[in-house]
Amino acid sequence: MYEGAVQDLIDELGRLPGVGPKSAQRIAFHVLAADPSDVRRLVDALTEVKARVQFCEVCGNVSQEPQCRVCRDPRRSTAVLCVVEEPKDVVAVERTREFRGRYHVLGGAINPIAGVGPDDLRIKELLMRLQDGVVTEVILAMDPNVEGEATATYLARMLVPMGLTVSRLASGLPVGGDLEYADEVTLGRAFEGRRRISA
Repeated sequence: MYEGAVQDLIDELGRLPGVGPKSAQRIAFHVLAADPSDVRRLVDALTEVKARVQFCEVCGNVSQEPQCRVCRDPRRSTAVLCVVEEPKDVVAVERTREFRGRYHVLGGAINPIAGVGPDDLRIKELLMRLQDGVVTEVILAMDPNVEGEATATYLARMLVPMGLTVSRLASGLPVGGDLEYADEVTLGRAFEGRRRISA
């Protein structure tokens, strides 16, 4: 245990996802040893992201404007909608350069153990987007883990009866993995080989 501000910094860094106690301590001491101008840039970047970044009013992706760049792009197909869990998954799919439609970000996955149910996700917003009949295909691009599969199954049961073409990313992604860690080739092949879900 360290005194005062040092321990407070270690504790706060340790609350970040993927940062354990030893990593938090390493980062804290790096900050202490860093040039004050470097620390100021980090503080400014954190302050700026909280002040300027919001969620797209259409799809839920991160954006500095009311609508994200994908939703503003008139060249993107409005007929195909890729449903993902988190904004980071949009970036992973975009890296493949295989998908030219639009996105819908749920804001997570169904996870009863963590207390996340369907009402905690942007599912109502998804259903509202599908009401006008413009979207004809929905690609369910959830993470290939238990929570992602549960979310995809829940959504498929709702969407297939609506007469939409509903597909799921094909195999090739590791079970238990996250979309953000998949390489472009694997994720690209998964998009090419997506399979339709029928009732």
